[in-house]
Amino acid sequence: MSDGLLAGKAALITGSLGTLGRAEASRLRDADARLFLLDLPGREDEGEALAEQMGAGARYLGVDLSLLDEAEARVAALAAEQPIDILVNNAALIINKPFQDFSPAEFEDQMRVNASAAFALARALAPGMKARQYGKIVNFCSLVLNGRWDGYVPYVASKGAVLGLTKSLARELGPFGIRVNAVAPGAVVSDAEERVFGDRLAEYDRWILENQSVKRRIEAADVADLVLFLASPRSDMISGQNIGIDGGW
Repeated sequence: MSDGLLAGKAALITGSLGTLGRAEASRLRDADARLFLLDLPGREDEGEALAEQMGAGARYLGVDLSLLDEAEARVAALAAEQPIDILVNNAALIINKPFQDFSPAEFEDQMRVNASAAFALARALAPGMKARQYGKIVNFCSLVLNGRWDGYVPYVASKGAVLGLTKSLARELGPFGIRVNAVAPGAVVSDAEERVFGDRLAEYDRWILENQSVKRRIEAADVADLVLFLASPRSDMISGQNIGIDGGW
């Protein structure tokens, strides 16, 4: 059901084929945004199917965010063709294992996808946003920054970088009418959760509910509602913030 909140706006969502990305795409579509859905090359059939489902001129882009220069160039070319008003840096690479089992290359992989790519895409879209004196950038931090999670050293480091990026970009881009915020989800029921925890999922689920104040699991739709708020005019006086949506830890 359309509410017209983002009518006339175009949004680029990275990691669009994951559980969170799909929920965010649906929310922004329902607000009448035109969608550009970005995920990995090689998933074009799935991506085109999602774009068709989203309707209203939605388009899929297969882009490897770990190839920073190429990703920035692809998105800059898109922005030259079609102004992009909203950037949702949703894509993330997450691996769970002990600190010393990670190689430096694996650390860099997560930094590139989770943090450096957010910088590169903001660089690609900022000139157009500045020219129009308007833009919304929504980055993804995480509850893991509270330090209560083992086995995620590269992921946590990357999310710390995203937090710094959010605050510094908000300061630098604010005079041009560009708002930059982050959301920090807790444990969201998702395909990534199933992939990371596998046969430990039931134990993980119990641990989450023991630690959350609100005794139900967070759904992707909950996070998508917050993303829509930050992407919309209703949050125009909010910038440089990292907003938790974690069920109360």
